[in-house]
Amino acid sequence: MDPRFTELLAPFLRFRGDRAIERTSVLRELGLNSMQSIELLFAIEDAFGVTLPDEEMNDRTFATAGSLWDVVHAELRKAQLPEGSA
Repeated sequence: MDPRFTELLAPFLRFRGDRAIERTSVLRELGLNSMQSIELLFAIEDAFGVTLPDEEMNDRTFATAGSLWDVVHAELRKAQLPEGSA
């Protein structure tokens, strides 16, 4: 995962304490609630310059830090492809 992503994610995880954010970190257990998920989504889109697809806005995507990063990373890769090559 990108260090910018984990830095962005950290303030939304109020129960994290001093634990590192790993791919397997369960976001709900670390304090991410549904309202914060929306705020986090906007922060990710602003920070990374991507728009996450509506179909990815589900519990599975926001289950772990890794599952959320995978969606963000996929959108970053799409944004880097030349037009017409997707």
